[in-house]
Amino acid sequence: MTLLLLIYLLAGISPVGSSRLCSYICQCYEHSDLVDCRARKLTSVPHGLPHGTWLLDLGGNVLIELRSRAFAGLWSMRILVLSESHIQQIHTQAFHSLSFLEKLDLSRNHIAALPADFSESLSSLRELRLDHNALQQLEPSSLQSLESLEKLDLSQNHIRALRPGAFRGLSRLRHLYLQSNGLGTVREGTFSMLPGLEFLLLSHNNISRIETDAFKSLHGLALLGLEGNRLQLVKFKTFLNLQTSGTHLQLAGNPWSCDCDLHRVFSKILSVRHLHVDDYRNVTCHEPWQLAGASLAGVDSQLCVAETATVLIITGAVLMTVIGALVTAERKRKHKKAKGWREADAQDLQER
Repeated sequence: MTLLLLIYLLAGISPVGSSRLCSYICQCYEHSDLVDCRARKLTSVPHGLPHGTWLLDLGGNVLIELRSRAFAGLWSMRILVLSESHIQQIHTQAFHSLSFLEKLDLSRNHIAALPADFSESLSSLRELRLDHNALQQLEPSSLQSLESLEKLDLSQNHIRALRPGAFRGLSRLRHLYLQSNGLGTVREGTFSMLPGLEFLLLSHNNISRIETDAFKSLHGLALLGLEGNRLQLVKFKTFLNLQTSGTHLQLAGNPWSCDCDLHRVFSKILSVRHLHVDDYRNVTCHEPWQLAGASLAGVDSQLCVAETATVLIITGAVLMTVIGALVTAERKRKHKKAKGWREADAQDLQER
């Protein structure tokens, strides 16, 4: 029994043969316009579905591709589930006529690219799931018409870089999930067009560098997940630029290079009232090898000791050099003065 069917039964919705199609292929539910076509071994979107359908579950089939106008006539659709359907290709105008669609689930397929007009008819969409696919890049034109989108899940793909403007037009986006991709650098301007973003999850990528102003425009960010990347050192200003009422940071699971500079950065971050490092106790050192696996919180007070000792040694050496020079100069002055006196005494004796 599918989860969808269970929900129907718990709600007291009984299936009826509202159309011949529903009787033999899918299951329709009375007074609800819910259609269950899940795991029916379908190779294409069936024709003749009730025009009043507002929820259609086609997950678990073998669709391979979504052809142009595949959902023609389903003007009332609000929720469309296409997960785990072996989809590899989405043709242009595949979602033509779905102007009232609010939730689209394309997760766990094999989609490598989105057509340029992917979002053209989806101006009412509020949630889009594309996680667990094979996406390698995002073209700005593919998403730019999703003006109502609030939640976008792109986790578990193969995206290695994000172009500036990739999220252009998504002014209402609040949740952006990019975990487990191949991102290496977070560049300035990538998220500049997402003023309402509240949750940004970038964990388990290959991020080793974050440009200083990468998060500068995210004034509503409540959670920034960066755990499980390749960060060794970050700049304090990168997080200071987060001018929010309160942002929670997740930074564990990175190969941190524990030195005095890193100690200073974290000390400053922890002192900022609106920044909260949720997993500070789990932030561990990767380098130097003597501290590998040690908690930064446990060794942070020792990281600047060597540097302080070096400074003290250098300062002491300089001070001793200065003192030595002063002593030498004083000795020379006294010697010169004594010599002057002796020469004066000798001259007096000669004159007598």
